[in-house]
Amino acid sequence: MRRLLPVLALVLAPGTATADAGVWASCAEHVPEGVSRPKLVDRFPPRGTSGYAAALEVVVEHGKGETVLPQGPKVQTGGEAAQALAEAGFYLPDPDGGAGPTLSRADTSATSSRTTVTLPFLVLPPTPGRHQMTLPPIPIAIARASGEIVTLCTEPHAILVEDPTSSVADPKPRPNPAPRVQREDWVLARQITYAVLIAAAVAALATFLLLTWLRRARPAPPPPPPRPPWEVAWEELRAVRFAGLVEQQRYAEHFDRVSDALRKYLGALYGFDGLETTTSEMELMLHAVEPRIAELDAICALLRLSDLVKFAKYVPKPEDCASVLGEAERLVNALMPVPPAPKEAA
Repeated sequence: MRRLLPVLALVLAPGTATADAGVWASCAEHVPEGVSRPKLVDRFPPRGTSGYAAALEVVVEHGKGETVLPQGPKVQTGGEAAQALAEAGFYLPDPDGGAGPTLSRADTSATSSRTTVTLPFLVLPPTPGRHQMTLPPIPIAIARASGEIVTLCTEPHAILVEDPTSSVADPKPRPNPAPRVQREDWVLARQITYAVLIAAAVAALATFLLLTWLRRARPAPPPPPPRPPWEVAWEELRAVRFAGLVEQQRYAEHFDRVSDALRKYLGALYGFDGLETTTSEMELMLHAVEPRIAELDAICALLRLSDLVKFAKYVPKPEDCASVLGEAERLVNALMPVPPAPKEAA
């Protein structure tokens, strides 16, 4: 059940309450000498229900530099004003319950403003049944620009209060409402859920970026360095030696393969295509090499002998085949560059 404060006292200036004849104990109006009284209009419903709130609406027309209720509505639980309101049967709901007084202000011109104050009163007559009750005057304080306080009183308002069941024949107690399911706000669970969702999104983004990076176009690896020409020549001449061409009397093929191996080797050493160069062209190129090739005469003799076998249909003997193979192997070894001697440490 909502906690009620016994009395409302909107006393923003220390106005004194008096019990003299014709003066209400709940409010004592005060207007300083020489000050025009601001215009105040208040409204209160003529009918109400016992146990329910009835709102008093107060509209004050005042100067733009003046403030209505400068400290806000204050609740006092003692004093003659509080006692007067309690005896009249009017209570103010606890502001912490969400049903406290409200105040709004609007400028109506360059020099004047209008402030509207809404005060909800809980009407509680002392006994059941119909009651004619009177809301006592309520003090409304206004702070002027000079610092003076003007206290205005609302009009007393009569209200006819009925019981909630006054129009119901043979009323019965109402059953308690059905219990509502309690909903707990699990802050930690919500935070964990948010963290998991964020982590999942980050992980998905990281996975996408990683896959994109792995699938990127990569440059082809560089080709392996070329083999030294003398290694290629030794390999080809060795293949000729163990091919068994002489035993099969394939002398021309034996000479041709030895000649091709030597031609490729010479072209790789001196920068020309040995297989696409004639013997005459190769001799001219080899003669132009500086310094002069020491084995140039032996190279030319072997190439001319190979041309005789290939083009002049000269039929070599088995010993010629062995001799030309050995000479080609010797020339490969003789023409192989000598690596420079390592420099001695200083």
